[in-house]
Amino acid sequence: MTDYQKTPEALAKLTREQFHVTQRGGTEPAFRNAYHATKDAGIYVDVVTGEPLFSSLDKYDSGTGWPSFTRPIDTSRIVEKRQGFMIFARTEVRSASGDSHLGHVFDDGPWREGGLRYCMNSAALRFVPLADLEAEGYGEYAALFTSAA
Repeated sequence: MTDYQKTPEALAKLTREQFHVTQRGGTEPAFRNAYHATKDAGIYVDVVTGEPLFSSLDKYDSGTGWPSFTRPIDTSRIVEKRQGFMIFARTEVRSASGDSHLGHVFDDGPWREGGLRYCMNSAALRFVPLADLEAEGYGEYAALFTSAA
């Protein structure tokens, strides 16, 4: 398993919005972000560390304006943290290795897929197309797409 680490060099390469979202817990505008409408095959990785997080196979149009997924590639790659209390409570999602703020998980997702909606910020993610998985060191994830065919 690759060791995905947050380094000063990686942080220095982030845009202002990427830094605001991943390091300060910010939220980008709905419908005005890179991946809310992306339908291409591939995986989404932590923009800071490259840690694999979500697959396009689990992405769906939630109508919220942010990329939404029914599940992570591997639950050990994310950390969920409860925020707030009572009716204002929600669950933050962070990357396990990089501790990047990614977004939130809600229980209003497609019930046939488990009922969860991982509502992520595009600014916290980098999309790796299926055709580039091998070249970028994510070749093991290509099997997700062959088993889905």
